[in-house]
Amino acid sequence: MTLGTGLSLAEAVREATALLADAGVPSPRVDAELLADHLLGVGLGRLRAMLLGDSPEPDGYAELVAERVRRVPLQHITGVAHFRYLQLAVGPGVFIPRPETESVVQLVIDWLRDLERLHGRDHPKVVDLGTGSGAIAGSVAHEVPGAEVHAVEFSEFAHAWAAGNLAPLGVKLVRGDLRDALPEHNGTFDVVVSNPPYIPAEAVPNEPEVALHDPPEALYGGGADGMELPTAAAASAARLLVPGGYFVMEHAEVQATWIAAMLKNSGYWSDVTTHVDLNGKERATSAVLTEPSDHSDERIGQ
Repeated sequence: MTLGTGLSLAEAVREATALLADAGVPSPRVDAELLADHLLGVGLGRLRAMLLGDSPEPDGYAELVAERVRRVPLQHITGVAHFRYLQLAVGPGVFIPRPETESVVQLVIDWLRDLERLHGRDHPKVVDLGTGSGAIAGSVAHEVPGAEVHAVEFSEFAHAWAAGNLAPLGVKLVRGDLRDALPEHNGTFDVVVSNPPYIPAEAVPNEPEVALHDPPEALYGGGADGMELPTAAAASAARLLVPGGYFVMEHAEVQATWIAAMLKNSGYWSDVTTHVDLNGKERATSAVLTEPSDHSDERIGQ
């Protein structure tokens, strides 16, 4: 059988699944179904019911499967990334949000709920440093309606994607560098969250979707160890937070010990905690600012 030659939908999805599996795609069956649904627009529940009948293969399906076989990201083909409760527009020039980052958002939301419950703060102020597509900032705005949410993005291309995703959610997006952004807001945020670039300079991601399609500026953190931008994000968090404010940052599993030590050794953070994601990997570190935030960035990371 060959895709695009009069197959039924069920036959086409079966063949697409085999082709994607041979190409090393991590979730071949799901991707085959999502590509079919992208053309049919019926939802996965209805699509799976159609697979039990004799519905025909949709026009253009073979071409989409061929793109995915070449390891073009599924989200670039469909133009959509699903993240928590959001459907985000994505494409070339913006980092595709990953499922593991959803657990970072949950840490923020849990903190904000405790802030409201324990301290009566029902209009907290949050900033996402290096927002990319806007996944974190948008999710916080969507799930904590009373929050005032800001987002910072340096890349011109990513900023354009974020602008479209965040405008309907009321997020205040600025184009700027996470190292010195929002000086007029120093000492005013309740939460700073960041998923900065953190891959070391010489490391090459294993997945072709990442290595060939995610923008390099969203991957590499600067310096041989990739820690320049994560360290800068911590410095900006200390500058932007109110005393007692919450900072949470995503990182690679192998960087957890280094980042926790960096925060503890600065002397300005308490409750430094490493958090695991749904796969049990040390995915994020959080801390609470213990000193007034009218200080220079130089103290962080020393």
